Amino acid sequence: FSRREEATVCGYPISIFFIVVNEFCERFSYYGMRAVLVLYFKYFLRWDDDFATTIYHTFVALCYLTPILGAIVADSWLGKFKTIVYLSIVYTLGQIVMAISAIHDITDSNKDGIPDNMTFHVALSMVGLILIALGTGGIKPCVAAFGGDQFEDHQEKQRSTFFSIFYLSINAGSLLSTVITPILRAQECGIHTQQKCYPLAFGVPAALMVVALIVFIVGSGMYNKTAPQGNIIVQVCKCIGFAIKNRFRHRAREHPCRTHWMDWAEEKYDKLLIAQVKMVLKVLFLYIPLPMFWALFDQQGSRWTLQATTMDGDFGALIIQPDQMQTVNPILILVLVPIMDSLVYPLISKCKLNFSPLKRMTVGMFLAALAFIAAALVQIQIDQTLPKFPSSTVGQAKFINMVNRTLNINAGPNSFTLESYKANEEYFNFNGPFELNLGSGNAFLGNIPAGTRATVVIIQNGTKPRPTQVSTLGTLEFGNTITNNMSEYVSVPQGNAQFHIRDNRGQECVYTQKLGFGSSYTLIIPPTFAFGPNCENSIQPVVDIKPNTIHMAWQIPQYFLITAGEVVFSVTGLEFSYSQAPSNMKSVLQAGWLLTVAVGNIIVLIVAEAATLPDQWAEYILFASLLILVCIIFAVMAYFYTYLDPAKIEAEFAHEEPEDKEKRKSLEMAKKDSVEHHKEDRRSSDSSSDEEETKQTKI
Repeated sequence: FSRREEATVCGYPISIFFIVVNEFCERFSYYGMRAVLVLYFKYFLRWDDDFATTIYHTFVALCYLTPILGAIVADSWLGKFKTIVYLSIVYTLGQIVMAISAIHDITDSNKDGIPDNMTFHVALSMVGLILIALGTGGIKPCVAAFGGDQFEDHQEKQRSTFFSIFYLSINAGSLLSTVITPILRAQECGIHTQQKCYPLAFGVPAALMVVALIVFIVGSGMYNKTAPQGNIIVQVCKCIGFAIKNRFRHRAREHPCRTHWMDWAEEKYDKLLIAQVKMVLKVLFLYIPLPMFWALFDQQGSRWTLQATTMDGDFGALIIQPDQMQTVNPILILVLVPIMDSLVYPLISKCKLNFSPLKRMTVGMFLAALAFIAAALVQIQIDQTLPKFPSSTVGQAKFINMVNRTLNINAGPNSFTLESYKANEEYFNFNGPFELNLGSGNAFLGNIPAGTRATVVIIQNGTKPRPTQVSTLGTLEFGNTITNNMSEYVSVPQGNAQFHIRDNRGQECVYTQKLGFGSSYTLIIPPTFAFGPNCENSIQPVVDIKPNTIHMAWQIPQYFLITAGEVVFSVTGLEFSYSQAPSNMKSVLQAGWLLTVAVGNIIVLIVAEAATLPDQWAEYILFASLLILVCIIFAVMAYFYTYLDPAKIEAEFAHEEPEDKEKRKSLEMAKKDSVEHHKEDRRSSDSSSDEEETKQTKI
């Protein structure tokens, strides 16, 4: 293993700049893919909201379970550097597979824009997600710890600042990706038919993962590469297991108690290892309540994104996509991290207040709970104006044939014929242009922007006006039985829709109608309609259902609260985990920290399935209540926690007396002989060893 050169910039090793850039690109790749994932499930794979949420959180949980594997590989065989390189290759392949799975033309044999073999796309998507989870999870416990390894003992201040810079790089990548990938998704692409461009939305993150891999490898000669120190996780587990078994064997009253239950492993293991295991267990015990924070935090990409699809995203000249609201989190991170480090924490310190890391984490949990209370209040307002859709389609439109001849309607994959004064009988989804064939002429409707659900009724009136029909249309409600002179709804996305009406001589009339989420419009084309400069003025819009008026901006307070909670919880947690970890178990403790995220996502699945609450706002309140309860428990645990100095503790046990080693060897030999030949002698030997060990100092 090569040593890095001692060159520094502003007191920081040059090598950390490669690590920070690598992390930026990797996080762009991960969060960019994840930003559009739940909508990919819903609109491309055609899954409902609950199943899309379930698979989303299952994937996230898997991403945070695999760090255990990465820690074992890094600490046991390959070291952090090689582990990052090899698993990044797996990661890149997963992103490429994911991009390929989103190409609808692969199985679209009839060229109607809908994949004919959805099983193929689902299977390919699952393979891609598994590879991504294995790659991103495997390198998670290594990268932060590998960055910490680049600093010398005298660079404690720089190391502390590095973790803030490291976290900023994470959120800078997250910010750009959550802005860019939804824009890429909203584009239309395809060979035979134009559809939402999920291949591009997944392909750009795949390209950034390639860049991340190349940048990391380029800095190879400058890294401080610590050699793997054996299968430390297995060794720790064996040590804990032996202590438990040995304590169970000596549960009788005649055996004196020991200061710590791990001291029962002294007959077999070094006191240094036992002391290190104690430090790890002490921190892992504090981790027990933490998954509840992540259960709330990671719902930004699932429940909160789906909540945004029911809100008005019109910001004047800009229409915000539901998945783009996730950009609020990284934007606030970039603002709040410097403010907290440079202003808030120093101010608290000058006020002589002891705002310790564990107290910061407690405050962060409480802020996350407040965020979900805010989300519940927003949801209550949404529910009051939310229309009751008969299906989970993108949006809906309906047709009635009031012309004195047959009407042929071609809407992409859905085509049907309406006789005079008749209607189509079934719902069908609409995500693109469609044609109305009116005998010698036709009316073409297209150029409809992407967005969420809206409904439109278009009536071509005959030679004799039918005012009674207009009156009926104005009082329609979702779910009502439609009579035979009305059509069902088809999907029309939200936004400023342009309807182009043409005849066979090339004359055109362009009518624009603003469609809000959940709105239903009747557009009446009267018999007096004529092409000309003001032709659109003769088309009469009638509002059947008003659009949902709850604006996406109302989500900003909940994003602010949960982001503020993240800053004081997650940034502090990363630094706390590293500072309290023994020198040879930093990746292990990092993996334990990331494991809390996996358990948090599993909690989402359990609570969501077990609670079966009819209202989404009630589920938000349930999660907030659970986190407040856990926050109280964590505050009590933190009160009794004593901060450790791992280096000082390890120094006390680094040079074990030779006679102590010989004594342990003789005890182990005596134990072997007694197991094989003298069970009674074994008990007496253990008893004597207990008496010897109780005289020694414990930690």
